[in-house]
Amino acid sequence: MNILTNLYGPFFDINNWENVLSSSSDWLVIFSLVMIECILSVDNAVVLATQTQVLEDKKEREKSLFYGLWGAYIFRFIVIGIGTFLIDLWEIKVIGALYLAYLVFRFFDKQKRGRKTRKLVKKEGRLSVFWRVVIQIEFMDIVFSVDSVLASLAISSNPVIVLIGGLIGILAMRGIAEVIMKMMQKIPELETMAYVLIGIIALKLLLSIPMIDIEIPSIVFAGIVILAFLITIGIHYAKRPAKKQ
Repeated sequence: MNILTNLYGPFFDINNWENVLSSSSDWLVIFSLVMIECILSVDNAVVLATQTQVLEDKKEREKSLFYGLWGAYIFRFIVIGIGTFLIDLWEIKVIGALYLAYLVFRFFDKQKRGRKTRKLVKKEGRLSVFWRVVIQIEFMDIVFSVDSVLASLAISSNPVIVLIGGLIGILAMRGIAEVIMKMMQKIPELETMAYVLIGIIALKLLLSIPMIDIEIPSIVFAGIVILAFLITIGIHYAKRPAKKQ
């Protein structure tokens, strides 16, 4: 009980919340945490947008992101309390990297065989496709939140500040995922590009484990994502005149 009080007591301290919400300096820190969350979550947004393509109905895609949002909020609250122990959870990164590599292999394997590529989740099973997509979203939130929580705790030791910054950042990241999701509907080539990026993300996660300890800066990866988008959009519009002819 004492351990839980030490880990989560600050979240329920009203004075702590009042001090944070009324402090302009704390809000500057929160703003910086939101920016860090958005930068670190670019890869997460790409993965989430890709996973939702399994759902054919637009409302279900948006609903899966909404459910994933609340799951991410709950998990973030739990994780911030035990953030100091996350440095040892490199196994999560390995599992996440292998899972992402599997998604990439399955996508290109189905594309090579001429099958439909968007059926990443089989229709058969005890759970519906929708709930399996939601579970996948939650799993990837767990994988990608490790870096952002550790980075945030390194900036501020006050869990309330980290929590507020994380919650706002997650909301902004979900907005980015929805934009990517809508773009993928209009520009089919973005789906292939997304899986190439997922392969890079898998490598990025694997290289960051303590035994290898090669960190690709998040700002560099964000630049790669932007460049990939621009190239893919250019290819799409270059093909359009050829299709019309």
